[in-house]
Amino acid sequence: MKISLSKNAEVVIKKRYLKKDSSGNIKETIEELFTRVAKSIAGADAIFESDADVDKTEKKFLKMLSDLWFLPNSPTLMNAGRRLGQLAACFVLPIEDSMESIFETLKHTAMIHKSGGGTGFSFSRIRPAKDVVLSTAGVSSGPLSFMAVFDGATETVKQGGTRRGANMGVLRVDHPDIEAFIKSKNDHSNLNNFNISVALTDVFMEALNNNADYDLINPRTGKVSKHVSASKIFETIVDSAWRTGEPGIIFIDSINRNNPTPGLGDIEATNPCGEQPLLPYESCTLGSINLSKMITNNQLNYNRLKKTVFDAVHFLDNVIEVNKYPLACIEEMTKKTRKIGLGVMGFADMLLKMGISYDSDEAASQAEKVMSIISQESKNASAELAKKRGNFPAYKKSIFDNSSTPYMRNATTTTIAPTGTISIIAGTSGGIEPIFAVSHERHVLDGKSLYEMHPLFVKIAKKEKFYSNALATEIASAGSLQHIDKVPDHIKKIFRISHDISPDWHVKIQAVFQKYTDNAVSKTVNFPSHATKEDVEKVYLLAHSHRCKGVTIYRYGSRDRQVLNIGKGKDKLDKILPRPRPERTRGLTERISTGCGKLYVTVNYDREGMCEVFAQMGKTGGCASSQIEASGRLISLALRSGVKVDAIVKQLIGIRCPQSAWQNGKQVLSCPDAIAQILNHITDSNFVEENKPMMGVCPECSSVLSHEEGCLVCHSCGFSRCG
Repeated sequence: MKISLSKNAEVVIKKRYLKKDSSGNIKETIEELFTRVAKSIAGADAIFESDADVDKTEKKFLKMLSDLWFLPNSPTLMNAGRRLGQLAACFVLPIEDSMESIFETLKHTAMIHKSGGGTGFSFSRIRPAKDVVLSTAGVSSGPLSFMAVFDGATETVKQGGTRRGANMGVLRVDHPDIEAFIKSKNDHSNLNNFNISVALTDVFMEALNNNADYDLINPRTGKVSKHVSASKIFETIVDSAWRTGEPGIIFIDSINRNNPTPGLGDIEATNPCGEQPLLPYESCTLGSINLSKMITNNQLNYNRLKKTVFDAVHFLDNVIEVNKYPLACIEEMTKKTRKIGLGVMGFADMLLKMGISYDSDEAASQAEKVMSIISQESKNASAELAKKRGNFPAYKKSIFDNSSTPYMRNATTTTIAPTGTISIIAGTSGGIEPIFAVSHERHVLDGKSLYEMHPLFVKIAKKEKFYSNALATEIASAGSLQHIDKVPDHIKKIFRISHDISPDWHVKIQAVFQKYTDNAVSKTVNFPSHATKEDVEKVYLLAHSHRCKGVTIYRYGSRDRQVLNIGKGKDKLDKILPRPRPERTRGLTERISTGCGKLYVTVNYDREGMCEVFAQMGKTGGCASSQIEASGRLISLALRSGVKVDAIVKQLIGIRCPQSAWQNGKQVLSCPDAIAQILNHITDSNFVEENKPMMGVCPECSSVLSHEEGCLVCHSCGFSRCG
């Protein structure tokens, strides 16, 4: 058996998944990895059937994995058949309003992070800041102070782990500390190991719709603390999300209307990326079907999809059984409901194979078709398992009891989860996101960079005879195809990257998938940097009206820049320190004619945007040369201090010297005017901000990062800030 993977996938899988010895040397092949996983998970059959044909199941699972039709979540690929054996990706833990509960949960969190899992919490039960503490006659420090404790513990534990610990912090919108919670990540140095979400209630949304006040309720007493304007709180949420991408929002009452086991209690929190609402001590078992592999002859292969769904449900139910849980209470609760989350990846690539634009009614129709099939067939597969293995133990406390569904092995069967790393292995687009880029730059170990183009684009471009290496470079620089003349319009129409898609369509596609998903959908609605707060507000309201269970937004560049303030007190001024110049930058050089000669202007970028400008005259020296150098240095200092490009342009544009020149029909008044024209040209063409769907540099491989599926991910090495 030989598994065919892309070079990029091989790099990721060797770095993150294969067994290594104490010296870091790889001890297994990729084929052995897939065999190890298939064999381990198939072994669960023997637990339920004494005469089970485990070898047959192993072969079935191995084919599904090696053909890249389905892949489980990363912990299962990493740990199945190994000593650690912890196979779940995420957990939700309870936090009650007592020191004992808080620090017991902190201990459990550390154990889960050590095993490679992520954790979600609701801090809504903790009494607000400055509330009374009866035992000491003191005052409470509130939920945010305890979130900081959890954040610090996560930072410590993750240092030695193979997967980074990640947390979700949820606070109900009716908690008295909600405004401070909303603003808690406006300072980029706070809570870096947390995603945060506000749990919006029906009462709040009704008050918002009626421009009315609503009640803040002290969780300790259950009494009204005060009345506040729903519009004011909503504006604060929108403002913070516009500035930083957080908080996200979840519609908590909608989630509980779809709670499959209401007899076990209400759902209060989700996993770190928000797609898996869970009861306290539940864990999630996730996996994704590769939709790009479900297409044959440009059509959906229904029989292949149905078979893959049945085999994947069998696989995930087995994972619940063979998993080595970090805590006995988690094993008990997880096996009580046996929730699984079968999702998808490669939706955008599926559309490309079918010649369909992502932002179209036809794409929405295909989304509805494919997810409705997965939903129905996963329920059928779960029912078939239940006939052999029994219903999940909490069945009598579920929505299935006294319904027309006498058999159900799993309380939930579907989730659209992030697939950052496993989609790289599968060689396909992530989750239900649009494609990341048609061409992107990947850094390799010797310091060189390679341009990797989307294989479907290369295939079509070569077939239609417009492919070239120069085109690949141009596309990588632009990010999007939409302004590249060499690409035919009918190709531009279907190869649309995330930032080419309007926010409305991001929400519409999410909503269609949510309609047929038991749990929730992990997706990021991407905005260009110039998006307004009104644009963000519109998406939140649209997500609510379309019955999404939550939504995450990201405005490009909103987390890029941070100003360092030095000094405190009224007698000291806030001073801005320029960020240091990195060892490596990327940029371009343009030539422009001036009255003094040809001026060569180089503009460089670092992870946070434009960072420096160099200018040199072709043949000059003395005073002119020194003034040009001084201009470049001051512009560079301003850029690295956070001054906006348009402010710099405004100061330089129109400065005159005795000799002017003309270029491309436009007058160049002086060398400073020439520099300003180039800076203005780069900004106006959206060289960085709109066409690049990237943000920051990967800390592990120095490639660009993308904000998608509710997280920050690297498409080169598989790094994920969410674990």
